[in-house]
Amino acid sequence: MKKRIIALSLISMLVLASCGTKKDNSQQSSTSATTAPQTTAATTAETTTEATTEHVTAAQNEVGFEGMTEVNIKELNMGNYNVSVDSSSSMFKIAGCILHVSDHDMIADIIIDSKSYDALYMGTEDEAKNAAESDRITYTTNEKGQSVFTVPVEALDKEIQCAALSAKKQEWYGRTLVFRADSLPDTAFKEARYATAESLKLEDGEYNIDVKLEGGSGKASVESPAKLTVKDGKATAKIVWSSDKYDEMVVNYLEYTPEIADGHSVFEIPVGGFDYRMHIEAETTAMSEPHMIEYTLYFDSATIKK
Repeated sequence: MKKRIIALSLISMLVLASCGTKKDNSQQSSTSATTAPQTTAATTAETTTEATTEHVTAAQNEVGFEGMTEVNIKELNMGNYNVSVDSSSSMFKIAGCILHVSDHDMIADIIIDSKSYDALYMGTEDEAKNAAESDRITYTTNEKGQSVFTVPVEALDKEIQCAALSAKKQEWYGRTLVFRADSLPDTAFKEARYATAESLKLEDGEYNIDVKLEGGSGKASVESPAKLTVKDGKATAKIVWSSDKYDEMVVNYLEYTPEIADGHSVFEIPVGGFDYRMHIEAETTAMSEPHMIEYTLYFDSATIKK
């Protein structure tokens, strides 16, 4: 009798275990059935998003500066000048640019290191799409193998629309360019555009002057006020950077090296004029490789003090 009761108990336990297993499996199947469509829906949504992604452009950069005033051909002397160009697109990397000023027009040779673009069009992206192929500006190749696009320049310090045709995608991408007047040498201008030590009648000696740095990522700064020295009618300034990672400055195409003092790169550079944005370049070693970065320095003559 006891054996029979034990046997019946074992059978009951096995039946209950079996029911529990079926229930668990049923729950798992139900869960899988509910989850799978969600995964499929997500995948479908991702695929749809990728398929319907609109024309994507690179990150945009700021061009020009506040209070920018156009500089026209009548204000410039004829000649060929290296000129800096701001580009609104981080992908449209200009390796260099030469401005040609004649008695009737200005053109510029825009130099690009790569063969990423087949053509340029001076206008908007939409205008480029509808323009005749004969209106496209194609490139020539210089001795370094760089692409050179020769484009008309309406004016300096003016936002100019330019579209670039991608060689790979055969799509037009709009950019905004600014040819910077403050990057030209003093001799490019028919009339002085700023005050000088001579026009300010500064006597030989040492002064302090407020100076403002603009450009780059905005993280760097220079000490202000700066020490200003006038000798024989020529002014120089002591520029103290916020770090010791600057190993070279370029001013009016001349290179200057620093002294390192108390964790700062310190340069002595010429001040060609006051009350305008003086174009400079500075090389930083703070990145994995040295990078030359464009800046402007503004020396405010109203703040000059002995």
